[in-house]
Amino acid sequence: MGQLSGIGVLDKAVEVLRATSTTPLGLADLCTTTGLPRATAHRLAVGLETHGLLARDSAGRWCPGPYLATLAAKAPDPLVEASGEVLPRLRDRTGESVQLYRPDGRQRVCIAVAEPVSGLRDTVPLGARLPMTAGSGAKVLAAWAEPALMRALLSDAEFTERSLAEVRRRGWAQSVAEREAGVASVSAPVRDRRGAVIAAVSVSGPVERIGRRPGARWAGDLIEAAEALTHRL
Repeated sequence: MGQLSGIGVLDKAVEVLRATSTTPLGLADLCTTTGLPRATAHRLAVGLETHGLLARDSAGRWCPGPYLATLAAKAPDPLVEASGEVLPRLRDRTGESVQLYRPDGRQRVCIAVAEPVSGLRDTVPLGARLPMTAGSGAKVLAAWAEPALMRALLSDAEFTERSLAEVRRRGWAQSVAEREAGVASVSAPVRDRRGAVIAAVSVSGPVERIGRRPGARWAGDLIEAAEALTHRL
């Protein structure tokens, strides 16, 4: 479960929303994922469905409802707003593609990008959903994930628990041809004002151009950019 508000029913309802955000769930799977009793999970899911926060697919499983999109469209995103100045500066310093990833269950979502104006790019489309099991951005987010999620990711990941411990120790991660052949990247964690990791900022490009040790070149720049994002939050 994520951070608790102290309002029990609200925390449980949010946990139901989180559980159904990555894959549609029937009642039995919803109970298994959330740990909630059957009656509680059913009552909360039906209530959220009534308000349009959940819906049901053709198999009767709960999934995100239409009103979530309405709410999201109206909400400002401070992290995206902060990236508008920081990411282009990092792109200009490195000359490579820059991305900002936010974790979403077992995936990471690219919420901001800054591409070089010319030359060969490593383009990750805005809004792209990538696995949390490969790549430097995935390592950063997995390294500070909740223990249950970390264990689940490690079962299919290209990295190990030992490598995540090393990421936490040095404060950044790198990967070479891990998520995609011929591509290398380096990433650093972005924290909120309480110190919790909420995103990963990354620089990526062709291995033949940026080398097999991108962290040696740009870890300091990534950490500086991550701190700038945190400051602007």
